Amino acid sequence: MSSELYYADYLQLGRLLGAQRPESRRLGHEAHDEMLFIVVHQAYELWFRQILHELDAVLADFASERLDERSLAAICAKLERITRIQHLLVEQIGVLETMAPQDFLEFRDLLVPASGFQSVQFRVIETKLGLRVRDRPGGGTYVRRFSPGDRRLLEQLDHEPSLFDRVDAWLARMPFLQDDHYDFWSSYRDTLVQMFEADRAVLEQHSQLSDEERAQQLEQLQQSQQQFDCLFDATAYEKARTAGHVRLSRQAFQAALFIHLYRDEPLLQQPFRLLELLVEIDEQLTAWRYRHALMVQRMIGSRIGTGGSSGHQYLRQSAARTQIFGDLFNLASYLVPRSRLAPLPVGLSRKLDFHFSTLGNG
Repeated sequence: MSSELYYADYLQLGRLLGAQRPESRRLGHEAHDEMLFIVVHQAYELWFRQILHELDAVLADFASERLDERSLAAICAKLERITRIQHLLVEQIGVLETMAPQDFLEFRDLLVPASGFQSVQFRVIETKLGLRVRDRPGGGTYVRRFSPGDRRLLEQLDHEPSLFDRVDAWLARMPFLQDDHYDFWSSYRDTLVQMFEADRAVLEQHSQLSDEERAQQLEQLQQSQQQFDCLFDATAYEKARTAGHVRLSRQAFQAALFIHLYRDEPLLQQPFRLLELLVEIDEQLTAWRYRHALMVQRMIGSRIGTGGSSGHQYLRQSAARTQIFGDLFNLASYLVPRSRLAPLPVGLSRKLDFHFSTLGNG
């Protein structure tokens, strides 16, 4: 019997449930809600650990020179698991908000200078997803508030390929965009020319528009056309990329746009799902940051954070500028209606289809 695995031993419950040590209790005047505060944040760290477990597996798949396309389904499953965990993380804030601000003040000052900002696992998640130092509030100075060991880890990760880098390289290698009989970029541009000409004709012939309204809408149409024109000028695109307006390489952007436009093709459905999951992960990160900022404002008002930051103002600023996969969000700006989309050549469409053979009886 003694050799059989026991539930509490397997989960290390003795260590896990003995890891809640309120500072207020140690000082002899325990604040009731400090236990909740500790448990919620420990739960966050456990979920962060699981996210990193999934993320590291995805990065390992992408690290090979050529991604095995058969692994896309497993990659998407891991990314979807991350999004489900993120939903839990957002909802968990509601549990913390059952603590009244005045009850938080009973032990808040005992936490100084510790801060949730110092969650090294969360910073590792951000970095491995692709958040750059330049996009963080304060830039590279953010690592100063970590221990020397954690600081070295974070600085090292900044120089390693992130999931963004891996996905960019994967997209840039995508076939199907050009061969002897088809050029996606030329086909897409022809579609845009026809679309803008049709829209311009509608505006010019619209009988219910005043001359001023017609001029304004034609000007907006012209501006929209100029935005599209930038895609076809490699120099202009690289200039926009250097300025930080876009981040994906031009080849990767073309592939991502192709996937979105022709996502109904069987072989593109899984790549489309992957890109959508990256957007979902980024969106949930932003949602968590904003929700966290509101919670902090509710709890401490305009006070500074325990780690010395500007509290909820810092968190709002962080949420506003830490989007990682913004280019994938912005793809919607360049989509065209299915009814106006040029059909793919028959040969290419066959390559993107599933092929099943029927076995005869002979």
